[in-house]
Amino acid sequence: MKSKIVVACLCALSFVACNGGKSRAEKTDGVEGTVLSPLTTDLLLLVGTYTSDGSSKGIYLYSFDAATGKSDSLSVAGTDNPSYLTLSPDEKFVYAVGENEESNSAAVAFALDKRSGVLRYLNASQTGSPGPCYIEIDEAGKSVLTANYTGGSISLFRVNEDGSLSAADAVIQFKGSGPDTVRQKAPHLHSVRYSPDGRFLFATDLGTDKIYRYNAIGSVFEGQPVISQSSLKEFSAPAGSGPRHFDFHPSGNYLYLLGEMSGDVVVYDYDGGELNEKQVIATDSVEGPRGSADIHVSPDGRFLYASNRLMADGIAIFSIDRENGTLTRIGYQLTGKHPRNFVITPNGKFLLAASRDENRIQVFAIDPETGLLSDTRQDIYVGRPVCLKFAAR
Repeated sequence: MKSKIVVACLCALSFVACNGGKSRAEKTDGVEGTVLSPLTTDLLLLVGTYTSDGSSKGIYLYSFDAATGKSDSLSVAGTDNPSYLTLSPDEKFVYAVGENEESNSAAVAFALDKRSGVLRYLNASQTGSPGPCYIEIDEAGKSVLTANYTGGSISLFRVNEDGSLSAADAVIQFKGSGPDTVRQKAPHLHSVRYSPDGRFLFATDLGTDKIYRYNAIGSVFEGQPVISQSSLKEFSAPAGSGPRHFDFHPSGNYLYLLGEMSGDVVVYDYDGGELNEKQVIATDSVEGPRGSADIHVSPDGRFLYASNRLMADGIAIFSIDRENGTLTRIGYQLTGKHPRNFVITPNGKFLLAASRDENRIQVFAIDPETGLLSDTRQDIYVGRPVCLKFAAR
């Protein structure tokens, strides 16, 4: 399987804004310069939603107290189907996908005013490929990438000085298929993330059961792709698993991949960009259609959580072996319908699950000793929530 880069000159879309991260320990002068750290409890919660049915308007912002689990509504930024979000390293900008088809597919840029809890629209750039469902930014805050599910591709953008996005510098198109003749007829890129050290870019392809790896380019000039296409390496996931999301262990020694179609977590040893499979473990024991969605390791590296949809909607809970990173399933927390996405507070005290089909976000307390979850009954009600991100307040 080979990929090709299609360089495209793409026009920016126009969206109207009206008034959902990565954890970094640095802190700069002033409120606007404060970014997430494990000690941060005064948070902004950003919620990405699906807007197609009219039940929501775009990206919702809330204040969130990571000491108590309480929240308050702040504002909403109007934009179409912002189903996935990411923040710049300094948390001054927010980037969202516009998960639409054909010409309406876009990456959208906003400036974040932390004092007021309001997003200000900057611009939108066409992805040049339909169905963007994931968005990532590099450690320098200079390059943004989208994984395009329907188009089976990755789009690359430069970040301008004011935080807005350039037209797409390139679209990387993939080819191939998988054993499932219904869902794996073509490539379906589902996520794209940098390695913890920023040296590599990894992408998952639900349609071909592949994980792709590229070398990242540190210094990017106008028109230059942020990754080296010639460095492409492919890793095979279990056949028919449908790779969706993945997370790295805080130690940097392990990568955990969630198969949407199989409902399994695949554990890999990770070393210098190389992946070696060492364990496959089921997230549940239910017979029927699988719809596993999101996966995260706790900040202390002791537990792993993975969400399931379609059957027995909930979150599987695993303990992580300190010596070799393998998993043992220790619990299962039922949630509202369709927990597409969830997030853990930087202090590891709460897990928030976005139940898309119940129009609410559930706030679960995490037991620090066992890793098990308990519902705090402090739900946040919002239409069609599908992505949750934190920023320091």
